[in-house]
Amino acid sequence: MFYYIKGPVAYKGADFMVIDAGGVGYKIYTSDYTLQKASVNSEFKAYTYLHIREDIFDIYGFATSEELSTFEMLISVSGVGPKAALAVLSGMTPDKFALAVIHSDIKAITAAQGVGKKIAERIIVELKDKISRELGSAPGFNGVSETAPETADEAVNALMVLGYSALEAKGAVIAVKDSCSTVEDIIKKALTILM
Repeated sequence: MFYYIKGPVAYKGADFMVIDAGGVGYKIYTSDYTLQKASVNSEFKAYTYLHIREDIFDIYGFATSEELSTFEMLISVSGVGPKAALAVLSGMTPDKFALAVIHSDIKAITAAQGVGKKIAERIIVELKDKISRELGSAPGFNGVSETAPETADEAVNALMVLGYSALEAKGAVIAVKDSCSTVEDIIKKALTILM
């Protein structure tokens, strides 16, 4: 129903914010990551998901469309509700979540409050193929970085020479590329994830 809601942040709570859009205060549940990006009295754009049940009419919103997509993917898993999905996204970025699923990292997923081993296993089983396909076809994934595709490609190739699969190498490079400026930095940081 709402693609995004934009306006000044009127209030921030523990797991929600209120955006004043057109004189209406929208209570939007969100992750810690998005809450950190929002400042009271500053304009904010939240990409939203409307959750409707018999007695529920809640809005969930995120700073990026990637975080929203990851949230929607998580709640598509049997037994994962919006609160559990928020807990996962409060503990890791969408890139790190995708990497955790691809590498079957149950420990990283169960670090989220209220997410047990069985739910983490179900998330991995139900989303691993989907995330692998999406990462493989995402714009910028084959080149990995839009700003310096040759640098990222070099890092991916180097990791593959070290014995990692293309998917593992690309996933690790995506997770670290924004905080690195050289091929060497990307490889070092990617290796810490892969090991």
